[in-house]
Amino acid sequence: MPDFYLSYPARLNPHLEEARRHTREWARGMGMLEGSGIWSVSDLEAHDYALLCAYTHPDCAAEVLSLVTDWYVWVFFFDDHFLETFKRTRDRTAGKAYLERLPRFMPLDPAEGFPEPTNPVEAGLADLWARTVPAMSPAWRRRFVRSTENLLNESLWELANIDAGRISNPLEYIEMRRKVGGAPWSAGLVEFAAGAEVPEAVADTRPLRVLRDAFSDAVHLRNDLFSYEREVRDEGELSNGVLVMETFLKCSTGEAAEAVNDLLTSRVQQFEHTALTELTPLFAEHGLDPAQRAAVLAYAKGLQDWQAGGHEWHLRSSRYMNDGGAAATRGGGIAGAGGAAPWLRPAGIGTSAADLAGTLRTTLGSAVTGARGLRRHAHVPHPVGPSVIPDLRMPFTARLSPHLEAARRETVEWGERMGMLRAQPGVPGSNVWSRAKLAGYDFPLCAAGIHPDATPEQLDITSAWLTWGTYGDDYYPAVFGRTGDPAGARACTDRLKLFTPIEDPSATPEPTNALERGLADLWRRTAGPMTIESRRAFRRTFRDMVDSWLWELDNGAAHRVPDPVDYIEMRRLTFGSDFTMSLCRLGHGQRVPEAIHRSGPMRSLENSAADWACLLNDVFSYQKEIEYEGEVHNAVLVAQNFFGCDYPTALRMTHALMESRLEQFQLVASNELPVLYDDFDLDEEARAVLDAYVTDLEHWLSGILRWHRDCRRYKEAELREDAAAPPTAGDPADAWTGSLLPLPPDPAPPVVPAARPGPKDVRDGSGGGDTDREPAGPGTPAGPALPTIPLFPRGLGTSAARIPAPPT
Repeated sequence: MPDFYLSYPARLNPHLEEARRHTREWARGMGMLEGSGIWSVSDLEAHDYALLCAYTHPDCAAEVLSLVTDWYVWVFFFDDHFLETFKRTRDRTAGKAYLERLPRFMPLDPAEGFPEPTNPVEAGLADLWARTVPAMSPAWRRRFVRSTENLLNESLWELANIDAGRISNPLEYIEMRRKVGGAPWSAGLVEFAAGAEVPEAVADTRPLRVLRDAFSDAVHLRNDLFSYEREVRDEGELSNGVLVMETFLKCSTGEAAEAVNDLLTSRVQQFEHTALTELTPLFAEHGLDPAQRAAVLAYAKGLQDWQAGGHEWHLRSSRYMNDGGAAATRGGGIAGAGGAAPWLRPAGIGTSAADLAGTLRTTLGSAVTGARGLRRHAHVPHPVGPSVIPDLRMPFTARLSPHLEAARRETVEWGERMGMLRAQPGVPGSNVWSRAKLAGYDFPLCAAGIHPDATPEQLDITSAWLTWGTYGDDYYPAVFGRTGDPAGARACTDRLKLFTPIEDPSATPEPTNALERGLADLWRRTAGPMTIESRRAFRRTFRDMVDSWLWELDNGAAHRVPDPVDYIEMRRLTFGSDFTMSLCRLGHGQRVPEAIHRSGPMRSLENSAADWACLLNDVFSYQKEIEYEGEVHNAVLVAQNFFGCDYPTALRMTHALMESRLEQFQLVASNELPVLYDDFDLDEEARAVLDAYVTDLEHWLSGILRWHRDCRRYKEAELREDAAAPPTAGDPADAWTGSLLPLPPDPAPPVVPAARPGPKDVRDGSGGGDTDREPAGPGTPAGPALPTIPLFPRGLGTSAARIPAPPT
C-alpha cells in the first residue's frame, strides 16, 4: 500500500457495540444472512459495517448510528447480491428488471406505501426508507433518491464493461465511479447523521458540488487501493482505479497504485481548498443565516470525519485487507499500514495515529505533498516555443456550409456594430480585439464546420455566439484579471445574467458595453423562437459558462494550477461545450424524453466529445497561454504540474487521453445508444432525432479540429505580432477583405528534447496497437505513447522518497 495523505484524525462513536447488536438482528430479519446465499453471520461480523459507521459518524446518537449502519449493511449486501446474481452470470436483462423495481420502494411520500418485497434488498430498502425520510425535507429526499438510483442503475454500466471485457479510460472512470461507487449517496447520509441538511438554495452550487465530488473521488480511490486484490484478482472486476491507471499508463500495479494515491491526495486537497476559500463567499452571496451556515459547516466536517473514519475501517475490515485486517494481526495492530513492524505498532482501536514508523513515513510524505502544493502555486510565464501538434486522429469528415463567405463578412460587421473592436469607455484594458484580429480568428469557419447544413441566418447566429463567447473569454482576464478586480468581474457577470430573461427575451436592460450589447442581440434572436422550458435550459448552460470565467480568474489570482479532475470538469464550462451542445439539443423539441439526456450513456457521449475538444484546444493554445498570457488553465500544464514531468511527456499524456475519449465517443454511439433506445422503448422518430444528434456531435468535433488547424488565433506569428503591437481601435488598415489576411510562413517547429525514458508506455488510444508511430516532423510526438511518471523512484512504498521538481 502507498503512504496516504491523512489530514484528519479518526474518532470512534461510543455506541459501536449497540450498533453491532442492532444491525445483526436487522440483517437477519431482512433475510440477508442464513439462507440468503450471499452472507453468513460470520461474513457480516468480519466486514463490521458498524465499525465503519462508528468511525465515519463519530458524534451521532445511538439510534441514528444504528439506522445509518443498517443503510450500509443494505448497500453492501446489494453490491454482493448484484454481483452473485447478475454480474457473474452476465444477465443484463434480468439485472435491469431487478433494478427498475427498486425506486418503487423510495416514494417521496412514505404514506404512498410500497410493493410487496420479493428479496432481501427490496425488504431492507422499504424498511430503511420508512425509518429515515420523516426527519428530512422533500428536497433532501429528491436528492437522496437521485443518488440512490444512480448507484443502482450504473451497476448496469459495470455489468456491460465486464461483459465486453472493457476497461474504461480515467476520465470516464472518475465520472461513473461517483455513481456506482455510492459516495454521493454517503454524503446524503452525512446530512442525516449530522443533523446538518444542506440548504436547498446552495445544494447545487459549485462549492457544494466540489465538496461532494472531491469527497466522493477520494473515498472511491482509497477503496480501489484497498480492494484491488479482492475485486480484480478474485471477482474479475474491471471497475477499479488502479486497474484503470495500470491499463492507461501501461505500468506496473505498484506504479499505478502510486498514481492513484497521488490523485487521491489531490482530491482531498481540493476539498480542503474549497472548504477554506469558497464557502464564506458563498454564504454572503446567498445571504445564508447563521443556522444555515452552521449546517453547511457541520456537513463539511461530517465529510471530513467520513474520510478519516473510512480509511481506518479499510485498514481493519476483512472485506478488503489481506489476512483479515487489523483484527487478525498479532496484538491487534494495523495490517497494511506501510508494513511497519508489529513491535513499532501500538495495539487497539483508534491507535493508528501513534504508529511510529508510519508517522516517520507520513512526515516525509507530507514534505513531498507540501512541495507539490507549493509547485501548484508557483507557475510563472516562460518561453515554450510554438505548440507542437501531435498526429490527431479524426474519423469524421469535415463539411463546410456553402454560406461561409457571407457569414465571414457579417460576423466582422456584427462585431463592429456591437462595439467589440474598440475600447469600452472608461474601462482600462478593454481594447482586446481589432478588425483584423476578429477576421483572423475566423469564427464562421468553426460555425460552418459545426453546422454545415445551417441556413444563412442560423450560421450567422452560431458565428456570432462563438464570437461573443471568445470575446468574453478574452475580455475577463484582460479587464479583471490583470487589474486584480474580482468584485468587478462578479458585478459584470451578474449584469450579464440580466440579459437572459425567460418570459420576454427582448425585455433586457439598456446595454452599457459590447458584452451586454452583443448578448442582448443574440438572446433575442436565439431564445425568441424557443419554448419557455427550452429557454430555461439554454439559460442554465449560459450561466454555467459565464460563472466558470470567475473560477478561472480566482485560480489566476492565486497562481494556482488546478487539480486535474476539477480542471477537466470546469474546462467543459469555460470552453462552452455544454452551452454550444445545448443549441443542438434544443432542436429536438419534445420528441425525446428528458430522461434520455440525463442518462449515463448520453452524458458519457457528450462528455467524451467535450473533453476531446477541450484537450484539442489546450494542445493548440499551449504557447499562447503559457508563454504569452501566463495562463494556468491548460491540460498540458496541469499534467506537467501533477506528474512533475516535461512538456513532451505531458503532451503525449494529453494526446493519449484525447484518443481514449474519441474512442469512447464512438463506442457509446455504436454500442450503448442502441441499448438505451430499447430500454426507453423509443419510437422511430425519436431514434432518428438522436441519431441526427450524434451526427451533429460528429460535425462539432470535425469542425472544431478544422478551425484550430486553419485559424490564426494560435499561430506563433500572430502571437509575436500581438505582443509587439497591442491592437488599436478603428485602424483603417484592418479593412475586411472577405477572406483571411495572408500570414507569413510559420517558422520551422522547434526540436523538443525527448522525454526521459520511463519503464512503460501508455496505451495507443487509437486502437492501432502499441507500436509508436513515426513523428510527423521535428519535435512532433510520435503518437500517444509515453513514459508513465518519470523522474521519480518506482515501486510500492516509494512515494515518500520522491523529490519534487523545482518550480518553473
